[in-house]
Amino acid sequence: MPHPSTPSSPPSFIPFAKPDIGPAEIEATTAAMRSGWVTTGPKTKEFEQAFVQYLGGNGLEGIAVNSATAGLHLALEALGIGPGDEVIAPTLTFTATVEVVRYLGADPVLVDVDPVTLNIDPAKIRAAITPRTKAIMPVHYGGLACPMDQILAIAKEHGLKVVEDAAHALPTTWQGQLVGQLQSDVTVFSFYANKTITTGEGGMAVTRDPQLAQRMRVMRLHGMNRDAFDRFTSKTPAWYYEVVAPGFKYNMTDIAAAMGVEQLARLPGFVQRRQYLAARYHQQLATLPLVLPAEAPAGDTHAWHLYVIRLQHGTRLGRDDVIQALSDRGIGTSVHYVPLHRHPYWRDRYELTPEMFPQADAAYQSMISIPLFTAMSDADQDRVIAALHEVLG
Repeated sequence: MPHPSTPSSPPSFIPFAKPDIGPAEIEATTAAMRSGWVTTGPKTKEFEQAFVQYLGGNGLEGIAVNSATAGLHLALEALGIGPGDEVIAPTLTFTATVEVVRYLGADPVLVDVDPVTLNIDPAKIRAAITPRTKAIMPVHYGGLACPMDQILAIAKEHGLKVVEDAAHALPTTWQGQLVGQLQSDVTVFSFYANKTITTGEGGMAVTRDPQLAQRMRVMRLHGMNRDAFDRFTSKTPAWYYEVVAPGFKYNMTDIAAAMGVEQLARLPGFVQRRQYLAARYHQQLATLPLVLPAEAPAGDTHAWHLYVIRLQHGTRLGRDDVIQALSDRGIGTSVHYVPLHRHPYWRDRYELTPEMFPQADAAYQSMISIPLFTAMSDADQDRVIAALHEVLG
């Protein structure tokens, strides 16, 4: 493969992603530390309440956790998923989506994605259902909603549970409704460092089912029927608790929640900025030999967590060559994702081959996630655009 010429001296580096943390977040986390209560406490409850209010309330309950992975695990455990069960999920996702299935002794069944949206293909879901299937885990890839009407209809027809992996999908809408307000059993969001809002590490599970919410809260903290904040802040002796299940250590700290409250308040501006940057990419990259990411249907919102370009077939440079050329120009990139069927554990355990997932595999071999983050300046984006024109034009 030919390599394009590179600049004589490396320019300043533009990262693939960068958290947008300001004085309000720093002040809030400092205040939490000074409060004397730094683990799960009043700020965590405030964040849970503010988050479900942002989603529109309507009976939702929020369970703050230390990662979206923890939230997915708690959701499946609360739904009774266990050994012998199967859970359908897309191969084009991060391993966290399905590793939680294995935590419970169940088996993920990986399926292919739609070639345009890169979201899970409902036809592949239907074809993968067996008597062992208990749940579907759609992933809203890059911040674009899956076709939830079709997925929920399949689930209803077959008596299956639905847990949405919404790690990318704040705030994403499907047919005018925010992800988190749909008719799924549980929806799980991520607040990892590169997400639309961040708590450093963290996540939130939301559900309308009070029994699921209660089970997830109990299992979030060692299976105890009373949390530490409730016991330690009681005005009367309240030391007693009971362990009702072998739970986990998945609680969010008040330090993280304090950051989350401030980030949530800034979310409207974050979304607006991401939409602006995505629109500029769409306009300025349209003439290059690229497949640009699918936009949301009219009237819906794309969260634009990722902006994933794909090289058109026959482009003179390969994906890895383009990544290197951008790196030489001081531009960070990533790939979302190496499909699960290519990772040794999933490949070998379930005897998976690329031929079983032609759409996801083809997308993987041509995809690059380019920088998109709210603290990114127009000038930074102009550099990325100019570099892509130089490398691919």
